[in-house]
Amino acid sequence: MALAASLSGQACVWSVPLATTPSADPPPYADPPPYADPPPYAVGWTQTGLASWYGEPFHGRTTAAGNTYDMDAISAAHRTIPFGTRIRVDNLDNGRSIDLDVTDRGPFVPGRIVDVSRGAARELEMIGPGTARVRITVLSAATPVSARGGCVVVQVASFRERGNAEATRREVVRAGFEASIEPYENMYRVVAGPFADEPAAARARDTLGGFMRRC
Repeated sequence: MALAASLSGQACVWSVPLATTPSADPPPYADPPPYADPPPYAVGWTQTGLASWYGEPFHGRTTAAGNTYDMDAISAAHRTIPFGTRIRVDNLDNGRSIDLDVTDRGPFVPGRIVDVSRGAARELEMIGPGTARVRITVLSAATPVSARGGCVVVQVASFRERGNAEATRREVVRAGFEASIEPYENMYRVVAGPFADEPAAARARDTLGGFMRRC
């Protein structure tokens, strides 16, 4: 049984769509399959449109990246931005902002550009309204795994509270993998590895969930 099923996940609130206005044309896969993993977007790329948040009934389910969704953690879903990309979401209605990782795919309602977790929605003060006008900015691009080989880790989950990250790290160790916690800005990332090659990392990902990235 995959450990991902034991780790914890997001709820959706829908509203009137707002036309999106990306700052630059994205790569030529603007409408890919839901789980496509496109090339990284450039740091500084922005997109403006409508955000919503999701919690129940998605909490505890497996995300498109393979980890278990925790609606009270800090994460985001975007249709095309690669998993592991760090983005900033600015709430244009109230001036609030938050930095978070893309770990899921969505939203799939026309006019929506991003779904954030309930934990992120609290920080953005958009729980009550359910939606908000936002601007997304790419802060750091994901480092994709390729056939070149080299050190690879599996990012299992990200948490605001270090205690939650430590609990997940212990679960990863109990599953038989080396694991550590990476502080990153206001978050704590739980990573398994490092692994010497992609096949070894892929086996860990299949057990733990999450996504592979370079060390």
